[in-house]
Amino acid sequence: MKEKSSISELSYNPYSKRDEYCYVEGKSGVVYPGVRVENISFPLSISAVQAAVCSCLANGDQPKAIYQTGNRSELLEYWISEFDLELIEEIPELTQIYNPLYPFPEHPEKELEKLCKQAVTIHSDFPVSALLYTEKGCIHGVNVEVGAWSLGLCAERVALSRAIAAGIRQFSHIHVAAPKSEFCSPCGACRQVLNELMPKSIIYLHHNKNSLTKHFVEHLLPNGFTSGALKNR
Repeated sequence: MKEKSSISELSYNPYSKRDEYCYVEGKSGVVYPGVRVENISFPLSISAVQAAVCSCLANGDQPKAIYQTGNRSELLEYWISEFDLELIEEIPELTQIYNPLYPFPEHPEKELEKLCKQAVTIHSDFPVSALLYTEKGCIHGVNVEVGAWSLGLCAERVALSRAIAAGIRQFSHIHVAAPKSEFCSPCGACRQVLNELMPKSIIYLHHNKNSLTKHFVEHLLPNGFTSGALKNR
């Protein structure tokens, strides 16, 4: 597969062929890229602004402005209103672009525990963390809740959307932890998204009392929905 470098080419859009991208600037001065990440279950598709805002929040930052040209994200007005964002319809030269790649941790369980402190759980008080392993490094994710509960993203989807915006499409495995649960298990939405983007990969679930189970992602969604008829031909 030819490697794509421009953010304008990085959307995962096999169904609509609609490129969509943006940058969200945090109050720290760091700029977070976001691209469209579609799903065969259309309501689970992640818009560029949703991905960028959640990446910003997951990093302990607060969004203050959005740079977006070309196709606009769904519900863009919601995100602008929710965080009082300044909309700038041109993309300037950017220097402090967030790099989601981290070194592989020696002890994933300790890294997951530390990462949970960054979760944004304004509704649930239920933190979840994820470590997505790629050939280029490890990508972090935590669950992010916003005012409209359905527009937040789980830890797994934050990590995956960060990876796609960084031009990474190959994933070896993912670790997930939910320290307040008796048994850590991805929600149905995450199973659908994981099954689309990394079905043959391994998922490690870190449960309470230091127990761990290992699964193939595709086994978490038996008889999952697929249809070649949905592709834009």
